[in-house]
Amino acid sequence: MKQSAYKEAGVDIDAGTALVERIKPAVKKTNRSGCMSGLGGFGALFDPKAAGFKDPILVSATDGVGTKLKIAIDTGKHDTVGIDLVAMCVNDLVVQGAEPLFFLDYFATGKLDVEHATAVVTGIAQGCEEAGCALIGGETAEMPGMYASEDYDLAGFTVGAVERDEIVDNSRVAKDDVILGMAASGLHSNGFSLVRKIVESTQGYNYETDAPFAAGQNLGDILLTPTKIYVKSLLNALKIKDEDGIQAVKAMANITGGGLIENIPRALPEDLTAIIDANSWALPPVFKWLAETGNLSADDMAITLNCGIGMVVICAEANAQEIMDDLTKNGETVMKIGYLDNKSNDQSVIINNTEQTWK
Repeated sequence: MKQSAYKEAGVDIDAGTALVERIKPAVKKTNRSGCMSGLGGFGALFDPKAAGFKDPILVSATDGVGTKLKIAIDTGKHDTVGIDLVAMCVNDLVVQGAEPLFFLDYFATGKLDVEHATAVVTGIAQGCEEAGCALIGGETAEMPGMYASEDYDLAGFTVGAVERDEIVDNSRVAKDDVILGMAASGLHSNGFSLVRKIVESTQGYNYETDAPFAAGQNLGDILLTPTKIYVKSLLNALKIKDEDGIQAVKAMANITGGGLIENIPRALPEDLTAIIDANSWALPPVFKWLAETGNLSADDMAITLNCGIGMVVICAEANAQEIMDDLTKNGETVMKIGYLDNKSNDQSVIINNTEQTWK
């Protein structure tokens, strides 16, 4: 039988149908209260009331994985970038106090490889399970001429909800509040244009090379370590109240593109500065290697990479230990990394002691 004109043009509808069948079991595992429709409809329905909310405010976020995808494509390792995609979106929701409810993905490629796409979407489903949200829908686009046959891009979209009186903003943040840093799992999903440039321009290294700072692991696998999803541990910490019965967590910042320098100020009033002590945590080996190999300054590091701190929590000193203990109990590594002071110049973040610990 002659293939269709569309297939001759490079688009295989049968491959798309096969992908949907492949991913159905993984997607089904992400089902949660509030879901009203299954995979395959034109639109997905969700009922916040059935999810337990009384007076919800909806919170939405969208993001991608960036050029970290190039490393996945070059190494043929596609099973973790889906987790990154979810993490980059849901971690943005939880900093506003929102519980992620559902997630949608967009997968665009030059030629649909069902095996590769299945690995990607299975990773997305795993990320959704970790975040407690439903993978409620998505879209696959095969676009020959727009992408090379092996290339693909990902975008994620998530919606969450928070009760109206539990929204987290920076309205209660004050001088002398402390800054808690939650450990990152690795580079997460930002700064990879710089990371790739360092690896590709450094003689003797490629993604299959043994990492000089981690015995038994290759460089590609370490760089592809998926972004940590902080949702469940932070939602638990948000239940902690101060002595007045008010939410003890005052603000949070997801450390993504722009690093520590640009993301922490998003959680601060304009009149305060974050004073960070780089001695308060150990710079993970992958960051030290990038700094040395790429000859990166402390400023380059702090404005590009998370430097080992993937999430920041701001609270009063009186509540810091209880919050730290709760986060630790829920599997996080957390350190007190700084405090807030009145702003004396135009700097919103000052990082001290980098010369001792970041080189």
